[in-house]
Order: sequence, then structure tokens, then C-alpha cells
Amino acid sequence: MTAALLEQYRERIRTELDRVVDFWLKYSHDKEQSGFFNCLGKDGKVYDELKYVWLQGRQVWMYSRLYRTMERFHRPEILDAAKSGAAFLQKFARVQASSGPGKCAFCLTRDGRAVKVQRTIFSECFYVMAMDELSRITQDKEMQADAESMMDRLIFWVQTDSSDLGRPQLPGDPPINSMAVPMMLLCLVDQLTEGRTDVAEKYKDLSGWCVEQILQHIQRDGKAILENVTLNGKELPGCQGRLQNPGHALEAGWFLLQYALKKEDAQLQKTAVDKFMEIPFHTGWDKQHGGLFYFLDVDGHCPTQLEWNMKLWWPHCEALIAYLMAYSHSREPLLLDRFKQIYDYTFSHFSDEEHGEWFGYLSRKGEVVLDFKGGSFKGFFHVPRCLYMCEKHFALHDQDVTDVPVTDQFA
Repeated sequence: MTAALLEQYRERIRTELDRVVDFWLKYSHDKEQSGFFNCLGKDGKVYDELKYVWLQGRQVWMYSRLYRTMERFHRPEILDAAKSGAAFLQKFARVQASSGPGKCAFCLTRDGRAVKVQRTIFSECFYVMAMDELSRITQDKEMQADAESMMDRLIFWVQTDSSDLGRPQLPGDPPINSMAVPMMLLCLVDQLTEGRTDVAEKYKDLSGWCVEQILQHIQRDGKAILENVTLNGKELPGCQGRLQNPGHALEAGWFLLQYALKKEDAQLQKTAVDKFMEIPFHTGWDKQHGGLFYFLDVDGHCPTQLEWNMKLWWPHCEALIAYLMAYSHSREPLLLDRFKQIYDYTFSHFSDEEHGEWFGYLSRKGEVVLDFKGGSFKGFFHVPRCLYMCEKHFALHDQDVTDVPVTDQFA
């Protein structure tokens, strides 16, 4: 692989990020009620006015991060959009409980009335990310405190008492360690503690706990990453226990690698790459049609999830981040080969040259199945975060990246 080709990749990523940002700036803003429309068709047309709290939070975070850290996005319309989205969330996201503001809703009407509450923590997680990131720009201490207050509630739910989530503990459904929970909390600790020594001291033990919980998902003598395990790190019976989610494992991989690099923990860096990147890549890559499967069964049974063999946008986004991050720090040519393989598939299948943004849902053969650009799960987050992080890695390691030869063959 030549330096010229790598520069071509970087320029494509930069251009793609600009197009994605422009798409959401143009079509998603609700200028009458504030907040963002999430349900956008392939050409940006709004097909449903419901607003999903976790996607509202993600969009506030993404706008704020771009505004704060990339000069070309330091534009007033981006900051104004972030402020509008945050105000909408602070006014409407929380559902009133007898003891005061409780959980965040999952879904709101256009004018902010709660439609649905999920018995999970993810609306709250992205509320935290949104408020903390925007507060770094505005220097709003009350907004920062709001983020930390919600974070403390999340920790209580996860580590002490989950009854406020509204999910009764039934005798046939024992508590489990689902990888999504410690992953998300690790991400939040990274968000809240950046450049803040007092906050880092407050959450100093939580990140280590999260890492321990994630590492429990290494199973089958180190040969598999399983999505769900028992609270003491044992394999669960049945379909739930055998479930593999390659995209999630790859995302956990770069979360772990990021943490390990900060801690200068060489062994954890190796574990992040060898276990949480290489294993899900080898098991998850479709050797016949290309792309990453959505779900797999570790014993080779057909997964019960009907969409198991589809190719979704976000696992490919996480894979791009993971392998470019890993390569940036190790300079191992094989890791850049992996990036190239995923890049070639991703940009040739998901990106919409005609209307902008990415399709999210492909068949196993790579054909677009659902052509909308935004819905209840796909918003302004995975695609721009991926492009943003990849551009940052290319910029930070430009000289080293372009000087290292990489083979065109994949292992």
C-alpha cells in the first residue's frame, strides 16, 4: 500500500465527514420545537417526528465534540444546534417520578411529551455525554453538575440497586453481566474525567471495575468473546450465553486499548488487540460476501436474532476505529491491512454518493435493505464519530503512517 493511497483514504474520510455533518445540519434540526428530527429518509425527508432521547444526546455530544476539537467545525450554527438540543433534553428528557425527576424517556413526541421508557440505562448514558461535552465549551458548571449527578445515578443502578429501572428480578432470569453496560460506563468515565483531576479522583475505581467486567467476556479458553456472561464471569446456558456480537467486541477493543494506552499497560493493550479485535474479526467476517455479520452463535447454531446475517453500519464503524487506533500505536502492518479490508467494504457499500450520509442496513450480500438515513437506532453518531476519530488518527500519526509500507494481501 503506497503513501499516496493512504493519503487518498484520509482525504476521503475528511470529505465524508463534511458531507455527513452537512446532511444532519440541513435536514435534522427542528427549528420550531428545538431538538432534532431523528427519522430521516434517504434524501433527508422527515418521515416520523418522534424524537429518541439517546439519539438527541448523541447528536448534542457529536456537535459539541466537533466544535470543540476541530477547527473547521468551530462554527456558530453547530454550537447553536448543540445548545438547542441540550435545552430540549434538559427540559423534557426526564420522566417525573414520585421522588422527583427519574429515568430519562426513550422516546418523546416532537414537542417533548414522553412516549416510551425503556428499562435500560442508555438514554441516561448519552444524556451524560451530551451535557458534559457541551459544558466544556460553555463553561456551564450547572450543566457539568447535571451530567455528574446523572452519572452517579447510573452507577447506583448498575452496582447497587437496579429496581428504579422498572425491571423486576424474576426467579428464572438471574442477573447477568452484559458487555454493553461496563463498556458504556467506561466510555462515560473517559468523557467525564478528561482534563479534570478532581473528577478523575472521584471515579478512579470505576474504570478499573469496568475493565474487569469487560474482560470476563473472554471465554472458551480465550478463543471467544461472548456478549453475556454470569456476574462471576461464567458462561450462560442457551442462546443468550452463546451469543457473539462482533461489532460490540470490536468497540470494546478500542475502548480497552484507549484505557490501556493511558495506563501504559502493555499486557492490556495486547489483550485488547488479540482478543477483542482479532477474534471478532476472524469469526465475524463473512468470507463469502464480505462485511461483518451482526450476530453469531459460538457453537455454530443459527442465531435466533432474525437480522443476524445482515451487515449493519455501526459494527463496520467500530472496526475502522479499532484497527486504525491499534495500528497507530503498534505500526504492525497486519493491522493496517485489516483497516484497508474493512474500509474498502464499508465505503463501497454504506456510503450514499447521491444524497449523502450512509445507509445503515444491508443484506448479507451487501444490498441496501432499509434506505433511510436515520431511525430509532441510527442517528448522528456512529458514522461521524468513526470518521472524526479516523481523521484524528491520520492527522496525529501522519508521518509515521504514510512512511510504513503495507502489503496488499490480507492474512
